[in-house]
Amino acid sequence: MGTDRAQDRPNGARSLTALPKAHLHLHFTGSMRHGTLLELAERDGVRLPPSLVEEWPPQLAATDEKGWFRFQRLYDVARSVLRTEPDVRRLVREAAEDDLADGAVWTEIQVDPSGYGGRFGGITAFTDLVLDAVRDAERTTGLRMGVVVAANRTRHPLDARTLARLAAQYAGRGVLGFGLSNDERRGTTEDFAPAFAIASRAGLASVPHGGELLGPAHVTQCLDHLHPDRLGHGVRSSEDPRVLDRVAAAGVALEVCPSSNVALGVYRTIDEVPVRTLVEHGVQVALGADDPLLFGSRLAGQYALLRAAQDFSDDELAELARMSLRASRAPQDVREPALSAVDEWLRS
Repeated sequence: MGTDRAQDRPNGARSLTALPKAHLHLHFTGSMRHGTLLELAERDGVRLPPSLVEEWPPQLAATDEKGWFRFQRLYDVARSVLRTEPDVRRLVREAAEDDLADGAVWTEIQVDPSGYGGRFGGITAFTDLVLDAVRDAERTTGLRMGVVVAANRTRHPLDARTLARLAAQYAGRGVLGFGLSNDERRGTTEDFAPAFAIASRAGLASVPHGGELLGPAHVTQCLDHLHPDRLGHGVRSSEDPRVLDRVAAAGVALEVCPSSNVALGVYRTIDEVPVRTLVEHGVQVALGADDPLLFGSRLAGQYALLRAAQDFSDDELAELARMSLRASRAPQDVREPALSAVDEWLRS
């Protein structure tokens, strides 16, 4: 995280942590502070692999199934240290504190309750806990937040329907979207359409992952069957101008996470992450940190990487911040003042 801060304001440039923005792609366990992971693991005698201790952040690659399995195994180990209600509340509060320090005015945190329900009294009880923790974090930090309930595409589509019905019960009470995550190469996207239809009828945003580990053809499948309002990642749509045209015309925002794209081997360097290509094609882009615990960089760091590696100007970075706010489900009393504050940031 220190790298983020060092890159925040090089040579007297405007501070990127002072740039108001929304964080729309943040996974629950992946938001945990590294120090918190180490502390909770030591408390309960959980043996962490070296890649989560002295070799952190881990060297990752998920371009094949074995690589994804290693990544998912690290995530599962990290999740295993969350054992009590105070652990969950601490994670949410610290995620809010970190996003606030990075200039976020709104955060949407994504969680799959089925991954935690066994330890916390079931998926409904765990969802109640997360939503209460979010309300507490809002009161404590001042950051406004919402929750995305996400299904796991490595599990049966009927499980996704169960989670969609759960999410629908909380529509308007803190849950604002329904997602689909994990290895994009697993499962059949069309089979998850009924779950997304349940969520859509409840007024929830459709925010599945797609177009990261698979190419533009999978973006098309997501558009056809899941009707996304936003697409997690979606960067591989840049490989087909026709798909880019369709994404832009549909107004689907892409939640682009440069650090994770490189860490997982989707691109070799930050220079190759096609943010400028997407924006120039009229696609809305919202930068996200994905899993800071595993990738070692938080929200403001994504903006700093584009400033340093792709020469994004402050005007361009400000527009990315505006796009994140416009693509969010933040209420108007959050979005409109933040958009004005972005303009003020440019005038500073």
